[in-house]
Amino acid sequence: MVQRALKHKQQQRQQDDVSNTNMVRTYTLIILSLILALMLSILPLPAWAVWFRPEWVVLAVIYWVMALPDRVSVGSAWLAGLFLDAVNGTVLGEHALAMTIVAYLVLKFHRQIRVFPLWQQALTVAVLMILYSVTILWIQGFVGEPIPTLLYWSPVLTSAILWPWVFIILRNYRRRYKVQ
Repeated sequence: MVQRALKHKQQQRQQDDVSNTNMVRTYTLIILSLILALMLSILPLPAWAVWFRPEWVVLAVIYWVMALPDRVSVGSAWLAGLFLDAVNGTVLGEHALAMTIVAYLVLKFHRQIRVFPLWQQALTVAVLMILYSVTILWIQGFVGEPIPTLLYWSPVLTSAILWPWVFIILRNYRRRYKVQ
């Protein structure tokens, strides 16, 4: 009886160690992908290409909220948005609010979005990026910034076009490192 209890306790410790290792691996992959997305969003580009820069951080947040809604949620999106605000030097909370709204919608509809084929997911991402851009534009107008040109909307298109590749790459890393 005592041996059985000791064996059970030892097995439980091993399961806890595996669980802790998986949790560390999960959050490490999520944080690294968000840092990479943040780095891609500040990468210097030629003057003509700046307008076409995809919203890398938003794409990463959309993926992680959709893939792991119990681990990455609205609070994580808000924090990623604050980091993006700090890096870009924009009004603090501008990207945080927009990303929070997008993350909430993805969280609310993640079960439906996950089963869409990639082309429908890309259309959904385009709609989410329009909402994100409208929110940013609204905040910029509120603080008195001038109205941008039509090129302001080009990241919506580039983000939607790149979504299938972002999805596949992040999914492959999630599966390779057994992130759940």
